[in-house]
Order: sequence, then structure tokens, then C-alpha cells
Amino acid sequence: MEPHRDDVVSTRPTKVYSDDQLAIEIPETAHQISSDSWFQVGFVLTTGINSAYVLGYSGAVMVPLGWVELHEFGGKRHIRYRDLAGFIYGPKAYSLTWVLQYVNLFMINVGYVILAGQSLKAIYVLFRDDNAMKLPYFIAIAGFVCGLFAICIPHLSALRIWLGFSTFFSLVYIVIAFALSLRDGVRAPPRDYDIPGSDISRVFTTIGASASLVFAFNTGMLPEIQATVKQPVVRNMMKALYFQFTVGVLPLYAVAFMGYWAYGNDASAYLLSSVSGPVWVKTFANISAFLQTVIALHIFASPMYEYLDTKYGIKGSALAVKNLSFRIMVRGGYLVVTTLLAAALPFIGDFMSLTGAISTFPLTFILANHMYLVAKRNKLTSLQKLWHWINVIFFGFMSVIAAVAALRLIAVDSKNYSIFADI
Repeated sequence: MEPHRDDVVSTRPTKVYSDDQLAIEIPETAHQISSDSWFQVGFVLTTGINSAYVLGYSGAVMVPLGWVELHEFGGKRHIRYRDLAGFIYGPKAYSLTWVLQYVNLFMINVGYVILAGQSLKAIYVLFRDDNAMKLPYFIAIAGFVCGLFAICIPHLSALRIWLGFSTFFSLVYIVIAFALSLRDGVRAPPRDYDIPGSDISRVFTTIGASASLVFAFNTGMLPEIQATVKQPVVRNMMKALYFQFTVGVLPLYAVAFMGYWAYGNDASAYLLSSVSGPVWVKTFANISAFLQTVIALHIFASPMYEYLDTKYGIKGSALAVKNLSFRIMVRGGYLVVTTLLAAALPFIGDFMSLTGAISTFPLTFILANHMYLVAKRNKLTSLQKLWHWINVIFFGFMSVIAAVAALRLIAVDSKNYSIFADI
């Protein structure tokens, strides 16, 4: 086998040895696979879960790892979620999963652009609270910067040092948000922790918050991330997941609970808008939130980029004229659409709820559990089968009612705010 080169990625099906030393066929892809350490993949996962979305969990949220072993199934390496679903269920499931996953990732990216715009607006308000620049303007600026980053970074594995910057930026805004919230909470009078609104409104708000909570632990692109990890895949992926769900989740919980404790039901959808403190400190936090959001968006847009690059044969040097112009046109166009929707409907909490309901619930819990049932049906005990069926039924029910709740929230906010609202 030829030595691996970073600037050349084969798109021909190849065979590698799996964890069990069996030859496994790998499908075509224009991006790199089996090239990253578990530590780098752990940072990719942690970057996603501790993105600037954590600054919205206090106000929007507070109120499954079975498929890791299915990456090689039936003699094939499944580097995409839709590939695995299609292999187990057939072509219709491939198409359905493709739609669900890309709706999921697209809506996550819409939320990221909204967050990036909110962080830029928060900086502006610190220095000039004259209402001359509206949120949609800042969202447009954020979308442009995200487009530049997408053009410069050809694939997920190329993030490398940027993951280190992302971790630093995350620590900055998390530590600052936590510290300033703690100070405000100590000084503040008693807060109201009751869920606001009428009884029916409280029910829908609580259901929507459950969908947002699931959204926080979104693993709807786990197979794509797992495809980048070095052999042995299962062992290294489990290390990365343990890292994510131990060390990785601590900042999320710290910010979410501290923000809710400090401000009660008055917690802002963007926590840095609620905190008080020195202007330079809040500016530093907002700049960090903006830059980290740009990096995190690229992670969740990578499956779309990989699909398009592979479909149109974009391979070889990232600086080749053909490849560079393709990224400018295609990735730029994708982010123009994303930015336009983000500016038109900048309701970040509603997007978190709706995304959790219509795509995160099905992808993370319903489909993943059922795929595991189908793939391992002859190896599972009756108790194991019962457990997975309970998950399928319960989260199927939750998906439906959470979607209704999220659509109701969007309808209510649409009455209160006009399109391209400045909120």
C-alpha cells in the first residue's frame, strides 16, 4: 500500500483490514478516512457539544452508542449514516436517512449562523447601542466569514490546529459566562424559576425544551466522524466518545445550570447578553464565541461538502484551480442559502427544538436503535431487544409531540416578530 499523502485522496473503493483483521471494502469518498487519532476525533465531538450553542441552553433547554459497532457490517465499511441505513433497510431508507440527516445538519448550521450574528451584535451593542445595525446585518457578515473558512478548509481532517483554537475559544466564553453569571447570581435578588405562560403554553414549552436537550447531544453525523478515526476504529472511537461524554460535557452543564440559576426564567437565549461585567471581558467572550462558531459550523457542514466533492470528483490538491473554484461556488452557495434563512427567521431556541424533534430524535434514537435490532437480532437477548424497542417507541412518540410543540413556538414567535426581525 502506498504511503498516505494529505493532498491526494483516492475516490476509488479500497479494502483495508478491520478491527478483526478481515478485508473490508470502503466506499468512494473525496475526503480522508482512517487518518485521525482518537484524540483529534474527541476534540471534533467536544467542539460540537461545547459550541456557542451552550450559551443558549440556559434559556432554551433548562426549564446511544450502539451503532459505533456497526461501522463495519456485512463486509463493508460504512462511512456515512445513509450508507449504513441503506445497507440494512434498502434504497428507500438510504434516501430517507439522507434527507433527515441533511435537514438536521442544515438546521444546525442555520442556528450557528444565527449565533455568530448574535455574538457580533453583542459586541456592537457594547460600544454603540444606537440600534443602527440590525441583527440580519450581523448574520450576513457571519455568513460571509463562514463561507471564507469553508473555502479554505477542504475537509474535516484538515481542521487539525483549528480544533485547538476552537477549544481555546470555547474555554474563553464558557469560563467568562460562568464567572459573570456566578457574580450576577450572588448579587441578584431572588429569581423566578417558574415556567412562564399559561398551562398549555408551559406544556408545549417543556416539550420543546426536551427536544432542545436532545439537540445538545446530537450525534446525527457520528458515522461520518467515525470514518476519520484510525484503526482500530471501535476502540479509538469509544475513547473519543468517552472523552466527549465525560470531560467534554462538563463545560456544557456548568454554563447551562449556572446561567439558569443566576437569571431564572429571565435567562437570555444568548447568555452573554444577560451577563454584566467589564466591557473588554464581554467583548473577548463574544469574539471567542463568534470564531468558535465558525469552526463548529464547518464540522456540521462537512457531510454535505463530502457528498458534493465526491459526486463531482473533486480530488487532489486543495489549491488546484478547479477545486478552489468549486468550493467557492458550491460551498459559497450553500452558505448563502443558510445565511438567508438564518436572517429571515432568527429564532435560535425554536430552531433547536424543531431540529431536535424532526431529525435528531429519529436519527439519534429511533433509527439507531432499530438498525441495531435488525443488524444484531440473532445475537441479542430478549431483554436487550425489549430495551431497544422501548427506545424506538418512546422516542418516536417524543419526536411527534416535540415537532408539534416546536411548530407552535415558531408560530407564536412569528406573530411577535416580523421576518428579518432584530431580536
